[in-house]
Amino acid sequence: MTSGAQIPDAGVPAERAGRLAGVVLAAGTSSRFGANKLLLRLDSEPLVRRAARQAAEAGLGPVIVVLGHEADVVAGALGGLAVETIVNPAYRAGMYGSMQTGIKRVPGDCAGAVVLLGDMPLVKAAMIEALVERFRRGTEPLVLSLYGEVPAPPTLYARSLFPALARAGMGGGREVVLAHRGEAAEIRWPETLLADVDRPEDAARLGVRPAEPA
Repeated sequence: MTSGAQIPDAGVPAERAGRLAGVVLAAGTSSRFGANKLLLRLDSEPLVRRAARQAAEAGLGPVIVVLGHEADVVAGALGGLAVETIVNPAYRAGMYGSMQTGIKRVPGDCAGAVVLLGDMPLVKAAMIEALVERFRRGTEPLVLSLYGEVPAPPTLYARSLFPALARAGMGGGREVVLAHRGEAAEIRWPETLLADVDRPEDAARLGVRPAEPA
């Protein structure tokens, strides 16, 4: 684990010097996949656990995992990790509600939060660390990941944007990104890293497999 997300260099402005939370969205029904994709495994590790672990290894704290569909089962896949879980009871209404549930849980001493998806297995701790480092040395309220020209998580929101996230409609974080794109810092990643598991063919392409029977 690096300490960059929690212990910034000297000279960082006070409003950027607080710790940074991680918010992992893991509440969806996986309706297009046909089974709970968050429990699928890459290198023998459930996808939801992999996402939360990468956030923790990047130094984010606290790491808040927002649950919904099959919450108890998904929480079980996180056993032993230093994460917090919270359930969005209205998870069927869409991802925007889960994001708002997680953001509300972020402690007051956090300077911002990195929002991640539980089904993007190619996101690594080093990518999160790069967002944090860019946030610390800049003034922008938003640090975006760009895959080619496509913005997608992980995304870092400064605390100043939390009220906008709370007010966002069904567009959620995307709505806030669009409204503040002109103020954002951007970090570019290879387009091949933009991969989530929505359908069985996505899992096959990425080498993601169901858990082995006990």
